[in-house]
Amino acid sequence: MQHPILYSLQNCPYAMRARLGILLAKQPVMLRAIDLRNKPPEMLAASPKGTVPVLVIDNPENPGQSTVIDESLDIMLWALSQSDPDNLLCSAEPSQLPSMLSVIGRFDNEFKMHLESYKSAKRYHEESKTDHRQQCEAFIIELDTRLSKHKYLMGDKPRLVDYAILPYLRQFARVERQWYTQAPYPHLQYWLKLHLTSVLFSKAMIKHPLWLDHQQSFLIGE
Repeated sequence: MQHPILYSLQNCPYAMRARLGILLAKQPVMLRAIDLRNKPPEMLAASPKGTVPVLVIDNPENPGQSTVIDESLDIMLWALSQSDPDNLLCSAEPSQLPSMLSVIGRFDNEFKMHLESYKSAKRYHEESKTDHRQQCEAFIIELDTRLSKHKYLMGDKPRLVDYAILPYLRQFARVERQWYTQAPYPHLQYWLKLHLTSVLFSKAMIKHPLWLDHQQSFLIGE
């Protein structure tokens, strides 16, 4: 059986999210590391928009036909629909998944926009840096309040939402490291450190040689 192929970029938050979902689901896929300055023609043929992640799943009943998933959250949901050993989708609680998707949607559509402005302002030494950081902090305060009540964002066990927004929080913490370490968000800081020092995250961040340089894929998710 041919495993699905995942085109990925190590530090892209969306690709990071997809890898986390695949590892959590223990779904074996063949990872192909790419450079966005030199995109593999096979990836562009599968997904012309040219961004990562891209998951290509061959259809064994129709050789030559494949399913392409090129949105990171959809890849997480696909992987966890195949196998969800830690019950991250909360299958016994039908109301939980819509609630999680609502939080994730806000981070995808609102927090990420403010985060990109914050990163840009820091990079170019703009006076608006503090304003953009404070816009991000509105979301950070919400998360810290949640985490003051339980260990993870929606309870005492991790769920889809924890891993889906983790890459964004990692980026936020890295914009101004010194400010972040002194910021009054102890619960979020503990949560983020817990994830970033985990074996799972270490596996998700393994650096692989580029596919175009070596024509070598790497099995992950087993």
